[in-house]
Amino acid sequence: MRQVWATRPPQLLIDGQWQMAAAGNTLEVDDPSDGSRIATIAAGDGQDIDLAVAAARRAFRDGPWPRLPASRRAALLFALADAIEREQHELALLESLDAGHTLDSILAVDLSIGLRSLRDHAGWATKLAGETPMQPVDAAGMDYFLREPIGVAGIITPWNAPLLMVLQKLATALAAGCTAVIKPAELAPLSALRLGELCAEVGIPAGVVNIVTGTGEAAGQALAGHPDVDIVSFTGSTAVGKRIMAASANSNLKRLVLELGGKSPVLVFADADLDRAAQAIVEEICFKSGQYCAAGSRVFVQRSVHDALLQRMRAMMERLSIGPGHLPGSDMGPMISQRQRDRAQAIIDHSVAAGATVLRGGHARAGAGCFYEPTLITDAHADMRVSREEIFAPALVVTPFDDDASPQQVAALANDSHYGLSAKLWSRDLRTVHQLIRLLQSGQVVVNGGGGEAILPFGGVKQSGFGRENGRVGLSAFTEIKAVRLGY
Repeated sequence: MRQVWATRPPQLLIDGQWQMAAAGNTLEVDDPSDGSRIATIAAGDGQDIDLAVAAARRAFRDGPWPRLPASRRAALLFALADAIEREQHELALLESLDAGHTLDSILAVDLSIGLRSLRDHAGWATKLAGETPMQPVDAAGMDYFLREPIGVAGIITPWNAPLLMVLQKLATALAAGCTAVIKPAELAPLSALRLGELCAEVGIPAGVVNIVTGTGEAAGQALAGHPDVDIVSFTGSTAVGKRIMAASANSNLKRLVLELGGKSPVLVFADADLDRAAQAIVEEICFKSGQYCAAGSRVFVQRSVHDALLQRMRAMMERLSIGPGHLPGSDMGPMISQRQRDRAQAIIDHSVAAGATVLRGGHARAGAGCFYEPTLITDAHADMRVSREEIFAPALVVTPFDDDASPQQVAALANDSHYGLSAKLWSRDLRTVHQLIRLLQSGQVVVNGGGGEAILPFGGVKQSGFGRENGRVGLSAFTEIKAVRLGY
């Protein structure tokens, strides 16, 4: 795997052809577990984005894609899912080397959800429809509206779930009948490039899927501000999301779906199953080494069980095996880069200097690689950086609340954040659960670990973004409505 990618030419996928970046620039991709070089990729810029957007526009306007029956688009999405499933172990290894995550987590979560998303959206491709209101039988005409694909979609994906994010966003765009230009994160772009090869293999026409690797400043910003892009779907930080909004406003007012940062609260009540709660909380914060936007990182626990929950979580963290994600037995891999690890360390150190206590961890692991110890932080006030900022590391801030606190008081603790992506709740009291579901300012509430199998709309409120991904709700963002008033 390493040898293949080390010798692979640094190329972009534009209009069905693999080609060098127009300026000839390149970037290096490193394994975060040991810093070794994996690949050299093309560093595209505005010139390459122009070429890719023009190809996507031609494919949308003149190519076969908009003329294919919806059932044929669906068949191609099903074929892509089958191809990915056949190559899932290769893709999982590539993703593990590139992003640092464990093989088990990629196979069980990222690839599983990504394949399900492809197949789910393939099914939706034949079910997008307009509407015809009921009218009198003797009406002198007819009123109805159509749903049409919005056009060219810009897809900008993060490094913390690179393959999953590309699959979910691309599935939505293609199911709606759009064409796409993908700008994957420069820190973990390799699975997106492999996906481009698979798209061609299953017969997706040239120009429908284009991939431009490069930095956010050079390629991402050019895509966000391009006047011939109709919608941008972005997952990443709130700061970058705001720049994308500005780029949209200053160009063509393109539509946006923004899934941004999170500082998700976890509420644990005394009647909860503490063993299950502790396991779920620790597993989630260590999933992707804490680099997971919906991870519960602020834990509020009823005072009478505060110490018991802390003890359980600490014991779980002590048992975790930390190592390169592609090696058997690793429970948690490295963070994506030295820069991200240093940023997390600075946030924690600043809060410790202000009076917070590190109960466990709080430092990088010695030796090579970007590993960080699972961390428990207590005595943190609401205005400290660990309580306000998205640390994006395997670090939990644990705070007690009074046993007699009302649901309104507990919700106020949870809602004290600029973010509102996800909230977690542990209680057996259905009255408390239902009250808090209504009170929590969040795009998602997960109760007692969640359940069911539906693919629900996902997205945030406040500075966690706007718009939703998945299913009919997510697809609607990639369509335009055309109202028709037909006279006879």
